[in-house]
Amino acid sequence: MKKIIFSLLLAAVSAFALDINTASQEEFVKVKGIGEKKAEKIIAYRDKHGKFSSVDELKNVKGIGEKIVSIIKSES
Repeated sequence: MKKIIFSLLLAAVSAFALDINTASQEEFVKVKGIGEKKAEKIIAYRDKHGKFSSVDELKNVKGIGEKIVSIIKSES
């Protein structure tokens, strides 16, 4: 029973993993605190500046602060 629960938890975590360098607007919107506008800003920044070198670089996007970065770190 423990193995089944652990497997389900692992699958749930994997399903919500977010790659900030490839995530779509729809994927970003699933993150608590990110709506459509913030997702658009993140993608526009990524398109203009290239891939993010770290999750912390998201702080360079207007409207993205430490709280959202922490949430994304836990989901990446």
